[in-house]
Amino acid sequence: EPPAWAPGPAQAAALLEEAADLLVLHRDFTAALERCEAGCDSLGPGPEPGPEPGTGPESFAEVKCSLCVVGIQALAEMNRWREVLSWVLQYYHVPEHLPPKVLELCMLLYSRVGEPQVMLEVGSSWLRAQANQNLPEFGSLLELYLAQVLLPLGRFEGAEELVRGCAVLDSQQQLEFLSTILESRSRWAQREETRSAAEEQRDPATETVLGVLSQKLLTMFTLLRRALRSMSNHFYFLPYKKMLLATFLLYLVVVRLDPASPTSLPFIYKLVQLFRQAWAAVLSPVHRPPIRD
Repeated sequence: EPPAWAPGPAQAAALLEEAADLLVLHRDFTAALERCEAGCDSLGPGPEPGPEPGTGPESFAEVKCSLCVVGIQALAEMNRWREVLSWVLQYYHVPEHLPPKVLELCMLLYSRVGEPQVMLEVGSSWLRAQANQNLPEFGSLLELYLAQVLLPLGRFEGAEELVRGCAVLDSQQQLEFLSTILESRSRWAQREETRSAAEEQRDPATETVLGVLSQKLLTMFTLLRRALRSMSNHFYFLPYKKMLLATFLLYLVVVRLDPASPTSLPFIYKLVQLFRQAWAAVLSPVHRPPIRD
């Protein structure tokens, strides 16, 4: 049972320091996550961030943000990155209230694991919130959201709409963002064309391979047909033991050999020659039937 800690920002700061030590020095990610959760719970809803310096709401928000950052890192180290967003939102409730540092870390994490679509709605809600557009981190987060979420997913129309709808961006900033979107769209189109051309080239190559395999199979079946025809012509004249030998050789040809292997074809041909030599040695000239090629 985890120990009970007294609530308050001071206790939360102590838990933050302990969690950081557990994460970095001791590599005890489970214990670090427990300290972060205890610290966030001790803070409660807390006051909204404001201009007061020192130990006021600003300090409260910084401690809570730092606890979440350490908690995110602990979850990622335990390969529980799928829980990160829901874990963070249980303390901030809505995406618009996420601190810029937490939002940045979440976007980088989900982009790194190849799941940027998880941050589509969260990032869009945060960036469209009027209060967040006045923050100094807004420009860098908008750039990160475009580069790590929207553009890799091919959401070019949504990216242009988001940039044009940001009233805090001046014309020069909008032009730079729109130019980045245009370049990404061009690279996306080139990749699609290259992929289509590669698929078109792959089809003739596949047909060529199939044609070669079909020719090899046809050769193999021709040899087998000759062997079966020769055997059918000689079954009447062969003694019982020689028929068993022929059956065993046929088993080797049909069952034990890999028809798709090119090395099987010379061996099949040698078996046919072996049949002919055996029959020539066993049968007398009087009873020797004609052998068709």
